[in-house]
Amino acid sequence: MGEDAGAGNLPPGFRFFPSDEELVRHFLRRKASMLPCHPDIIPTLDLLHFDPWDLHCKALKGGKYWYFFSHRTENRATPNGYWKQVGVDEFVKDVGMKKTLVFYVGDASGGMKTNWIMHEYCLLDSEASSSSRSNGRKLSRKKGQAKAGDANYRWVVCRVCESGHSVQPCSQDEAMELSCLDEIFLSFDDYDEVSLPE
Repeated sequence: MGEDAGAGNLPPGFRFFPSDEELVRHFLRRKASMLPCHPDIIPTLDLLHFDPWDLHCKALKGGKYWYFFSHRTENRATPNGYWKQVGVDEFVKDVGMKKTLVFYVGDASGGMKTNWIMHEYCLLDSEASSSSRSNGRKLSRKKGQAKAGDANYRWVVCRVCESGHSVQPCSQDEAMELSCLDEIFLSFDDYDEVSLPE
C-alpha cells in the first residue's frame, strides 16, 4: 500500500480522523464480530513483523497517525526492538480499553527509547465475549480452526505516531469538527434527500 494506504476508499477531501470511541465501537467491535465495516480501510498487520518506521507502506495513514488491526498479544517484539507499556490503561467509554506503549530499539535488557508511541485499543472482556457469542454460529469448529473465544480471535486496533508530532488531545476547535465517518454517513443522507443541479 502507498503512503495513504486505504485512503483511496474515501471520497476526495475526506480524512481519516476517528475518535477513540469510534475506533473501538465502529471498527474494532465489528472486526471482532467478523461483521463488515464500511468503509473497510484499516488493514490487518502482524505487529511482530514491523518496526514503526515500516508502517508507512503497510498501515492506513490518517494525518500524522498510522492505523492497523492486529491480534492481541503480550509479546510486542519486532525485528529491531519492542513496544513497552507506559502508564495505566484508560477506559474508552463503556466498550474498551486503551494502552499507551513506547517503542524501544534493541532487546529488553538494554533497549533505547525512541519517540514512537502506540495506542492499542481492545474491547472490554464483556464486549469481546458478547462479540464472540454473537458469532458462535459463523465460527463453527472445523479441522484446525479455533473457536470464537480463543485468543486468536482477540483483536486490537492500533494508532501509531512519532511523538515529535503533537500527540496531545485535539484542541476544542478540532473536537468540534466532524470525524470522517460522521461526514460520510451524513453525506449519504444528504445524497438521498437532495437532487443534484443540472
